[in-house]
Amino acid sequence: MTDISTPTSPAPVAGPPGAPVDPSWRDRWDGSAEGVVVLDLGMQPPADLFPAPSDPTPDPEHPLRMVLSASTGLAQIETDPTSPEEPRGVEPAALVAQAEAAVDQAEAAGFVRRGARVLEYPSPHGGTWVEQLARRDMVEVTEGPAELIVDIFGMMHDADQRAALLERRDRLADDGVLLMQYHTLAAIVRGGIWNALRHGHFAYYSTPALVRMGAEVGLTAVGAWEYPLYGGTIMIAFAREGSRWGGQTPDVTAMVERETAEGILEARSVASLDTALRESVSAIGAYLHDATSRGLRVTGYGAASRTSALLRASDIDASQVVAVADASTAKHGRTMPGNRIPIVSPADMVALRPDRVLLFVPDLLDEVRRALPEVEADGGRWVVLDPMPREVAPL
Repeated sequence: MTDISTPTSPAPVAGPPGAPVDPSWRDRWDGSAEGVVVLDLGMQPPADLFPAPSDPTPDPEHPLRMVLSASTGLAQIETDPTSPEEPRGVEPAALVAQAEAAVDQAEAAGFVRRGARVLEYPSPHGGTWVEQLARRDMVEVTEGPAELIVDIFGMMHDADQRAALLERRDRLADDGVLLMQYHTLAAIVRGGIWNALRHGHFAYYSTPALVRMGAEVGLTAVGAWEYPLYGGTIMIAFAREGSRWGGQTPDVTAMVERETAEGILEARSVASLDTALRESVSAIGAYLHDATSRGLRVTGYGAASRTSALLRASDIDASQVVAVADASTAKHGRTMPGNRIPIVSPADMVALRPDRVLLFVPDLLDEVRRALPEVEADGGRWVVLDPMPREVAPL
């Protein structure tokens, strides 16, 4: 890939970090009122809103800011008046491959046992291990006690974080294990992935913060695994204190120490996301200005929840990006909020013969290139937004 971004002066997106939190804000873990705003995306439409073309305008918008708690180190959304009802996404191949690897490793650790009961908390964005666990003869249940509880990007959608973790703990069998998968805040900060912030996501876990939360409710972290998905996804295993799984394992301790050393519990470090926001918005604007001035037809791929924030913060409209394709049929015929860019099927996007396709979910690159060879066969190029624009050299 070739990095073609050339940052110019930052776009006027939102105020600087470090501002005081909203007076009504309370930490979603311990209820404290002390925190620092580390990222401000200004006014944003709900991430789950995909209006029909005939729906009235303007689309609703609400403040979108990330706060780092002074007492817990838990990064969280400041306020969220939305009521998420996001159409369920289609599982990308990268997510399925990661699920296969995670279940294999959990089985090797002894957490996945044939005939045992499993309870899953899935995410609205797609991602489930039901098929993989069923192949191992595990019995899916909807109530505890369960020998295995699986949470795949699920708990971050709970406004009351303590109540959510206590519920999972209470559904564990005495020697059960809770496997939690999360996009670690450390990876978000390392990669400058500011558009990970969206409505409906109440918490962004660093490993130190999550391990501390578990300890406060009697859960010990007894294993951790890291994957490249989304720039850095972690699966951590929790067991009840005093269970047969023992105490905190060295791999967990090493991960906690590494992220702590990176400054992930410090507002100054996490606030680097604000710089990443301004630089990528500027670079995206410069890239699209150049493309449109050259008469190139630009489309997008991936009407994901992160796409909405990127489009709104970058002030992209249908004159610059004529359509966004998505594999989810539930989104076809709808539009992106605010700018009303049409959401189309992948086949309809190919029919537009785009010169450039902005890929809003970088993990999809290999999959979409295999599925849509016509894009490059017709002379088009994929442009990965992660979130800086990078043109992908043709095959």
